[in-house]
Amino acid sequence: MPPTQAESVIKNIIREIRQECAAHGEIVSETLVAFMVKAVVLDPSNGFNTDRTLIKSDVQKLVKLCVDRLLDSKNPSLDTIKMQVYFDMNYTRREEFLEEHHRVVESRLGSVTREITDSRACIREELESLYRKIVSYLLLRSGLGSPTDIKVVREATAALQSVFPQAELGTFLTLSEKDKERQLKELTMIVTGIRLFNRDCGKGGEGIDDLPAILQEAIPATTQHIDSQLQVVQDQAYRYTAILEKVVKNPLLSQELQPYMLKEALYNLRQYEIFLQIILSDIITCAQEVEMMIKQLGAQLEQLKMTVKSKTAVPTSQVFPIFIALSNLWTSFQDETVLISVLSNLTTHLEPFLGAHELFFPEKVMQDLLDRVAVKTDVCRIKEHMEDRVNPADFRNLEWLFPETTANFDKLLIQYRGFCGYTIAATDGLLLPGNPAIGILKYKEKYYTFNTRDAAYSFAENPENYIDSITEKAKKNAELIQLLELHQQFETLIPYSQANLRQKVTHSVQTNLSHMRRENCSQVYPSKTASTQSLREGSSQVPRPQIYIAGLRGGQTKTTYGVKVNLTRGVDET
Repeated sequence: MPPTQAESVIKNIIREIRQECAAHGEIVSETLVAFMVKAVVLDPSNGFNTDRTLIKSDVQKLVKLCVDRLLDSKNPSLDTIKMQVYFDMNYTRREEFLEEHHRVVESRLGSVTREITDSRACIREELESLYRKIVSYLLLRSGLGSPTDIKVVREATAALQSVFPQAELGTFLTLSEKDKERQLKELTMIVTGIRLFNRDCGKGGEGIDDLPAILQEAIPATTQHIDSQLQVVQDQAYRYTAILEKVVKNPLLSQELQPYMLKEALYNLRQYEIFLQIILSDIITCAQEVEMMIKQLGAQLEQLKMTVKSKTAVPTSQVFPIFIALSNLWTSFQDETVLISVLSNLTTHLEPFLGAHELFFPEKVMQDLLDRVAVKTDVCRIKEHMEDRVNPADFRNLEWLFPETTANFDKLLIQYRGFCGYTIAATDGLLLPGNPAIGILKYKEKYYTFNTRDAAYSFAENPENYIDSITEKAKKNAELIQLLELHQQFETLIPYSQANLRQKVTHSVQTNLSHMRRENCSQVYPSKTASTQSLREGSSQVPRPQIYIAGLRGGQTKTTYGVKVNLTRGVDET
């Protein structure tokens, strides 16, 4: 079937599934349905052949299976997929977000800018009206107070008159459109700088929020909230992991636990944890930026005071650059404020996707199963096998990497988001953290970590077998495609479905395990180190550093961005 025809068939299937769900009171996004179509087709138990054209009965079966899965309110897998789709559609890396934010601000100024640049004012009333429009433009662009607040307008007008009296409008009107726009932007920055300086001197600042103070309160509050969320979700994940390990050792328990979908619940927790870490990393970047900007603000205001000190007239060449720098700095404070707000909202909106774990797996059942079982944290697991290293001499044709002999060891991109590949394959999907200190296997230009030396040796005997096994597991649990970063393996399987979550994710490894010296500490304002993005440790959190590349702003009409977020935690600040 030609691609366009196949796409048309898939679009019709997606539309039909959405209509069916809506008829049952469930509103689902096109992206979620597209991903569910992919998940159902991939699952071998559903019997679809991706090489064969879908016939009518296939389509009916596909629609029914998708609708059934999308309406299943007691399925942690669905919660995880919904979470992944939501995050994919709503998370933007800071650079991309700020670029988009500035573009939106610019577009909103379009009409008022045109009114000014197109003006042919001649008589006094027209010139006065144009001047008022310029004051409104300055306020809208700077975001420092409302253009309808008389006190704000009065203050902005006085500042503008000191650098651009109304008498200069005649010259302004002779400029080209581009030069007019350039002058308006420059006037905005100078007036903003003047108002910020006056505010600092106690002579103005009407309608200007104290953004540094707001951020110094908001950032710790947000990080503390995420820290507490991480703590809860990690503790739960460790308990589930302990029970699942018990099941591996006692297969009779497996049947008893099947109805509880415990593995799927673990995937749900781990995915939520990963998304929180990504958000937390961005917030800590905000904290670092704000800390630096507050110092710059103080220095610039001090420089201005020294420049104008006891002088009746100061050359504009001396003060204008400082006013402009002040304005740019304040724009950065505004950016960080918006960004923190968006990240905080994203955190709040992820919480419902955790699903009702208490319903899936009642506390009473869990406590019974945890009887005489040691619940281990990720940190604890890594500590257990720190000295248990691979001997490269045991493998003639395989390359093993170690921190002391490998350049940029901590920049390596680790498969399966750093979870142990052997364990995932050998236990039908249990997630245990890999330990880089054991040795990293380099196989076909990809890198693998393992939770024990024995696991490493087993995987190394037949890597392809384990890699294929994990791919097959992900066909049955489609949430693993994103959770374990398996996008490349699945891109070619359903070429026309447009059902890929628009992201590719890679994950780098942390080599210096000195973080284990500090397990119970949490700091809000991290120390300044260029490589640091996140220093936060939950009481039992292994910082799994990662680089996250996300395709953003999905959907049919929006631009898709490919962006990369460095989530590598500092290795020497802990």
